[in-house]
Amino acid sequence: MQRSAMRELAFQLVYGLEMQKEESQEQVDIFVENNKITDEKVIEYLRDIQKGLTQNSKEINTLIENNLKENWSLNRVSKINLSLIKIAIYEMLHKELPYKVAINEVVELAKKYSDESAPVFINGILASVVKDKNLDKKEN
Repeated sequence: MQRSAMRELAFQLVYGLEMQKEESQEQVDIFVENNKITDEKVIEYLRDIQKGLTQNSKEINTLIENNLKENWSLNRVSKINLSLIKIAIYEMLHKELPYKVAINEVVELAKKYSDESAPVFINGILASVVKDKNLDKKEN
């Protein structure tokens, strides 16, 4: 399975966890079973995303809040967009995925799953995170 397809499954998982407000390995197992996922590489990736987002949730949420425009809060961001932003930040900071790849992947998912303003919104927040964490300097 291509990494893009794996990331789309990860988005579906994270979005479901956001909606249920429950983040556990058991939820990952249920997701894997319900979607009939048998590829161990995919299952490992999904577990890593869930675990990483849970362990780093405070850092990731703070980064998002700090890079939202004035008068915005996490509660105002749609669960779809929030899920995509969290995945990108986690992968950029903790999986050392090149920031351009991470941003491009979630922007493409936003085009598919969110409203027409989402790609620009997500791109803006993630570009701010890149500058905030000096990721653009590390990749050059």
